[in-house]
Amino acid sequence: MDKARRVLEKLALADYEAYLVGGCVRDLLLNKIPKDFDITTNALPECIEEIFSGYRTLRTGIKHGTITVIFEDEPFEITTYRTDGIYSDHRRPDQITFSASLQEDLARRDFTINAMAYNEAEGLVDPYNGKEDLEKGILRCVGDAALRFEEDALRLLRLLRFASELGFHAEEKTEIAAYEKKELLEKVSKERVREECSKLLCGKHAGQVLVKWIKVLGVVLPELLPMEGFQQRNPHHKYDVLCHTAAVVDSIPEKPYLRWTALLHDIGKPWRYTVDKHGIGHFYGHAKESENIAEIILKRLKMDRESISKILLLIRYHDFRIEAKTELVKEWLCKLGKENFEDLLLLKKADLAGQNPLGGKKNRKLEALCAVTRDILERGQCYQLKDLRIDGNDLIENGMQSGEQIGYALHLLLKNVIKGCVVNEKEMLLDFLIKEELL
Repeated sequence: MDKARRVLEKLALADYEAYLVGGCVRDLLLNKIPKDFDITTNALPECIEEIFSGYRTLRTGIKHGTITVIFEDEPFEITTYRTDGIYSDHRRPDQITFSASLQEDLARRDFTINAMAYNEAEGLVDPYNGKEDLEKGILRCVGDAALRFEEDALRLLRLLRFASELGFHAEEKTEIAAYEKKELLEKVSKERVREECSKLLCGKHAGQVLVKWIKVLGVVLPELLPMEGFQQRNPHHKYDVLCHTAAVVDSIPEKPYLRWTALLHDIGKPWRYTVDKHGIGHFYGHAKESENIAEIILKRLKMDRESISKILLLIRYHDFRIEAKTELVKEWLCKLGKENFEDLLLLKKADLAGQNPLGGKKNRKLEALCAVTRDILERGQCYQLKDLRIDGNDLIENGMQSGEQIGYALHLLLKNVIKGCVVNEKEMLLDFLIKEELL
């Protein structure tokens, strides 16, 4: 905040108006530390560059009047007051006009809670009662809500994201307009959809937003729509597929790839529904179906390969039954790796949070599985090749030459160490290979 104050002072000393604006003002009023500080001013871009000529400046947003100033190693986006022209693509104004009026600049912003400005000389500038809406937990568009969404369709997802992050609700006209204009989301790039949905999913109220706004989200994620109202008719479940999914999302740590995994882990259920002779619903093969659908969605949204790989792996195995036995857990740790297996346990725990407790039997089994896993990891027990007290060089020193044979021998040793057939000590491992006639 001190650096932001000094940036404002430099603009003021040059006889220009300057204010903190938008999200940073909102966060300060919520007693949160802003992630960054955006500044608005009546100084034109070339004037901003002149004022900060002794600092590194970036013209990344020059088309929209924004200069990024690197002030003492911290970036500040400084934007000239402006009014926006027609948004023919429903995302960006075709042209902008610089303005001398802060009021005109605030009038073009999306929500009242983001249409506030502040500096120490004048205090809070709040022409649309954003502070009051902030105190009441209301998301309200500035001016005509339908027009705001027509201008920039991404604002529809921003509405849902703020509802998820802040726990706020949309005022009536804003909500009505959001439903009326939801199809405009088809105009938003897949990358921006992914970014906003990731932030939404990591909000503290993501599950609630997922259920309430499913029709809007369904425009960009249509595969979610069949889950709404899909009753599972199974004693293990107390919710329909969508509400179960919402509970799982809220119950897993707020990491984007985990939240996406929770969102998509049961997305294939409606396509794998069968009913037995007792009227009980089943979803045989739903994990594989969910994995296939998830892959289509994630690739469409252009998610990075590492995240896609993790998400698909967790979905693939989320419904596997794993007994709390040391040997079996070591095999899973070897197969998936420590991080992936721990994530799988987190997913299983979250999955149970969205089910019927059934006397807590499933929870007790999962707790036992987690306890065995902790014991293996805390004691540094062997479950992967690098844990063996022997390596390829040792085998070469003992006469083994073929790379293929070395690989076979090491994997055989690991398998038998995990099973408890041989102690993980160098001499004993060599003795085992001699007995197996490999040395």
